[in-house]
Amino acid sequence: MAAIEVRDLTKVFYRRERAVGTAAALRALVRPRQRAVAAVQDVGFDVAAGQLLAFIGPNGAGKSTTIKMLTGILFPSGGSARVLGLVPWEQRVRLAFRIGAVFGQRSQLLLHLPPGDAFDLLARIYELDWDAYRQRRAELVERFELAELLGVPVRKLSLGQRMRCEIAASLLHRPQVLFLDEPTIGLDPVAKGAVRELIRHANREEGMTVFLTSHDAGDIEALCKRVIVINAGRLVLDDSVSNLRRHYMGSKVIDLKLAEAWAGIEAPGVSVVKGKGLAVKLRVDLAQAPIEAVVSRLLQRYHVEDITIEDPPMEEIIAAIYRAQAEGGRGQ
Repeated sequence: MAAIEVRDLTKVFYRRERAVGTAAALRALVRPRQRAVAAVQDVGFDVAAGQLLAFIGPNGAGKSTTIKMLTGILFPSGGSARVLGLVPWEQRVRLAFRIGAVFGQRSQLLLHLPPGDAFDLLARIYELDWDAYRQRRAELVERFELAELLGVPVRKLSLGQRMRCEIAASLLHRPQVLFLDEPTIGLDPVAKGAVRELIRHANREEGMTVFLTSHDAGDIEALCKRVIVINAGRLVLDDSVSNLRRHYMGSKVIDLKLAEAWAGIEAPGVSVVKGKGLAVKLRVDLAQAPIEAVVSRLLQRYHVEDITIEDPPMEEIIAAIYRAQAEGGRGQ
């Protein structure tokens, strides 16, 4: 059964054009000119109950706009959608009791309240049975390791601590679908790993459908089996993460801070992206060399003070998808 059904979903925004000159400005007061901008265009897909889906794309691709329509925050300009059998923008209140949402750049917790008080407030908003809520809260506090944070005002929490509280808050009412918009944005690697494990647990242990957007390819590889790519408001790919990894995520980026001057390295598939002083950035083609072998050779050759291994930026992955599609089209 599909938890989310989307058909030809479209959202058009109208932006007022800037008037140049006095006469144009006066005319604009009476009859302003507007330009239509399609943020989402004819998007369609299904998400099965219990699936963990990555919905990815570059900035401005339409990811957040799609989530806002699926949660009932925005009305679409065209098309249809159902979440758990409900039309989000027509049955928003009913839907709110059955879904959770976390926006990485927007907090649902009040900055001056400690998380414990915010949880109690949300329990009243969701009209939860108080005994059942206290049991659920205790479970989440233990799982998310929040005991020491419950009395600390949200504004004093680190970003990683706040995100753990945000996700816990979204799970208080046991939602069937969880929408996560950039939940790991700005987090350090340790905090990212903790948040990913919490998301994985909610999906695995509670059968929760998770709809995830992220600019971090690591989130996608660690959590999801299916990925949908959107760009300029249109779907460009719907495939398994294993295929995405095989065809479009064939490189890693290594950031190095050395204690000595860079003198190169003889290793297949390794290229220097940027080198300045003791800081060096390398790109590794995984088809030619495993990342472990390259790191081992670097550690043998240099005294490394710091090292970071990252996936290529999401924009590069999208560009690789477009190149592959263009080459496939020319070959037909």
